[in-house]
Amino acid sequence: MTAASAPPEQAGKRPGGGPGKAGGTGAGKTVVVALGGNAILQPGQLGTFEEQLVNVDGAMRRIAELVEAGWEVVLTHGNGPQVGNLLIQNALSASTVAPMPMDVCGAESQGQIGYMLEQALCNHLARRRLDVPVSTILTQVAVDAADPAFENPSKPVGPFYSAAEAQKMMLEEGVVMREDAGRGWRRVVPSPEPREIVPGPAIAALIAAGNLVVCSGGGGIPVVRERGQLHGIAAVIDKDLAAALLARQVGADVLLILTDVPKVYLGYKTPEQRALDKATVSEMEAYAAAGHFKAGSMGPKVNACLRFAREGGQAIVAALTEVVPAMEGRSGTRIVPDPVPARAGARAKKQ
Repeated sequence: MTAASAPPEQAGKRPGGGPGKAGGTGAGKTVVVALGGNAILQPGQLGTFEEQLVNVDGAMRRIAELVEAGWEVVLTHGNGPQVGNLLIQNALSASTVAPMPMDVCGAESQGQIGYMLEQALCNHLARRRLDVPVSTILTQVAVDAADPAFENPSKPVGPFYSAAEAQKMMLEEGVVMREDAGRGWRRVVPSPEPREIVPGPAIAALIAAGNLVVCSGGGGIPVVRERGQLHGIAAVIDKDLAAALLARQVGADVLLILTDVPKVYLGYKTPEQRALDKATVSEMEAYAAAGHFKAGSMGPKVNACLRFAREGGQAIVAALTEVVPAMEGRSGTRIVPDPVPARAGARAKKQ
């Protein structure tokens, strides 16, 4: 874990109201923000540190605006390209440097990205004279060793290989390899359900102490419990599903999933395309059952939002460039719990 805050000479107001605090629309409520990959690496870029840092700086400016509006922010992020690059480095240097397993690569990427996010956030908060400490947490996320995903690895990771190289890896290393759309062979790993944010209590304590917490990067470092002990496992956890679990564990009010489109659409990229401004859980479930949200794009995001909204929270899908407008209800798609029937509501109130 690392933590940083504004230097004493720059310390100033804290958001959310109260003595010495700035008021805002958040009024001290907590939002878990899940950054999309475009916040760190844009399509067509090489992935240099300088490119990523520029992208992160722009994204963190918007997160700082959210803090200034009074929200307590918990920030998660993707790590696919970064972990992919680490796996490529492993492959290219295996003859001279011992390669690291996937869970360690995930941990390395959390440190790399967390460093960039934390530094940029501290700088933007200091410019606004917001005295909010930023803490980055290396986050293990527990999965079930009996999850069916382990019987059907499906998530491609790492570099492409020839058929001969893939066959050799399968025989010698016992990994699962699959041909990827005519581009070559890639390793595939399971994508199990997240079951527990292991440092959840520590994250909740940091939030209660006024920290902006960066955590659960890339869906978390996948671990399993065996006889009460944790150990890492080769897998990829969906970052949005992990964000929904995190939001529930820390008692967040809102889950905000940021992506590269302004709203959730029905009939996406068809002549019948229609944007959704607001929908209930039941309405979104019906749209999902009708096949509107594809597994490789909006499907996991809608699934994560539904999980959180079923528990009584509000979930929003919005563009990275529309963070504050989305929280104010002026942009994005808001998914809300089903209304409580009038008679049931009256009965609950009477009790």
